[in-house]
Amino acid sequence: MTKVPRWLLRHRITVEPYLGDSAYGKQYGPPVEDVPALVAETIRTVRDRTGREVTSTAQIIAETGLDCPAESRITLPEGRTTTAISVAHHTAPGLPVPQSVEVMCE
Repeated sequence: MTKVPRWLLRHRITVEPYLGDSAYGKQYGPPVEDVPALVAETIRTVRDRTGREVTSTAQIIAETGLDCPAESRITLPEGRTTTAISVAHHTAPGLPVPQSVEVMCE
């Protein structure tokens, strides 16, 4: 299977994977910096992992293997910090289309 071509991933983001909640609030893993991605900052209505309609202000396409569960903290190229609403892993076994990870952000 093919991966999304790296030359299309023109932006660099930082991802802090969501680990869960604790008595002190949300817990995040160590930041992963300089992650290649394609970022589109457009407003869209999407569904979160519970099925509620929410507004997404940024959409990210990245290579497969990205560790970014919903509620992860993401720093976009211009420095704005946002939260992952939903994550979709796009695969198409046997078809000549690239694999990728799509992240919808608040």
